[in-house]
Amino acid sequence: MTLLVDINHRLGALNLDAKFESAGHLTALFGPSGSGKTSLINIIAGLIRPDAGRIVIGQRTLVDTERGIFVPAHKRRVGFVFQDARLFPHLNVSSNLLYGRWFTPGRERYADFGHVVDMLGIGHLLERRPAHLSGGEKQRVAIGRALLASPKLLLMDEPLASLDDARKAEIMPFLERLRDETRIPIVYVSHSIAEVARLATDIVVMAEGKVAAAGPTSAIMQRLDLLPPEEVGEGGAVLDMKVLCHDEAFGMTVLGAAAGEIRVPRVAVPEGVMVRVRVRARDVMIATELPRGLSALNILPGRIAEIGEVNDAQVDLRLDCHGDVLVSRITRQSFETLELALGREVFAVIKTVAFDRANLSPGAPLVLTS
Repeated sequence: MTLLVDINHRLGALNLDAKFESAGHLTALFGPSGSGKTSLINIIAGLIRPDAGRIVIGQRTLVDTERGIFVPAHKRRVGFVFQDARLFPHLNVSSNLLYGRWFTPGRERYADFGHVVDMLGIGHLLERRPAHLSGGEKQRVAIGRALLASPKLLLMDEPLASLDDARKAEIMPFLERLRDETRIPIVYVSHSIAEVARLATDIVVMAEGKVAAAGPTSAIMQRLDLLPPEEVGEGGAVLDMKVLCHDEAFGMTVLGAAAGEIRVPRVAVPEGVMVRVRVRARDVMIATELPRGLSALNILPGRIAEIGEVNDAQVDLRLDCHGDVLVSRITRQSFETLELALGREVFAVIKTVAFDRANLSPGAPLVLTS
């Protein structure tokens, strides 16, 4: 289902001027604090009436200022998950889950209670009250409550921001299942490139109230120039790869794509399943000859397809690896010493230990570099 957003709205000193179209399962609004992400999601939800523009979900127009259309928030059938769970403290989990369901006409209810509970792994929590839940459990219940209202669109405003790393790791697989198993389009606000790279099918990059870029995750992740300074080190390439086999002797999994084969720490995913691999630019070394006697196990041949701006210290290279793309950030000294140039054949070298076990979700189709 396509989501079309084309709005203009003045919020104090911020002029929000955002236009994008996405047909992805999960569209991430990414950018630094103050870039307009939360304001934009509030406009989509109907909590703010824009000065001008249109918002359309599928064939349903929610806003069209020229035609005088503004569907109020309570009639938009939009589920909203906030940073904090906002559960009712006097109700148990079961009653919290069912709360939003009563506001949806019976004939329009499609979400099944048992399926949602199973998908989010909260069956053992139904009799508990929020005070007896962890942060990750509260967020799963909040997601379930939004889903059981049978929404046409799900909005998530930095739902992991208030959680520590352990709780984030706990809830990530459930967000992946939500993305993959439901047909509901999701708009997900985040300022974390690690979250966005893992979850998003499409990314909209926000900067100072405007859309700096929009497109598939694999394309946007290569644009290191779009990332805020604190996130540049997390940028790189995203590859879709197939699980070819598991090497039980060494605790490894072999993945394959057009670029070639790589080895990563054992992933609990069956052979033949597609996984997403994020390779940070800073983890990719460059060799002009096939390396020998090297501890790094992942060596992929490629060609320099693009050379970024060369500054005093570093340069970014875009590599074409048989149709797949890798990005490498190296020092200017290495760039000049190796006499690298556009079109030169090279080898991308990636350490296996760059793929962090802490970021591997058992049974989830995803692998991330550290």
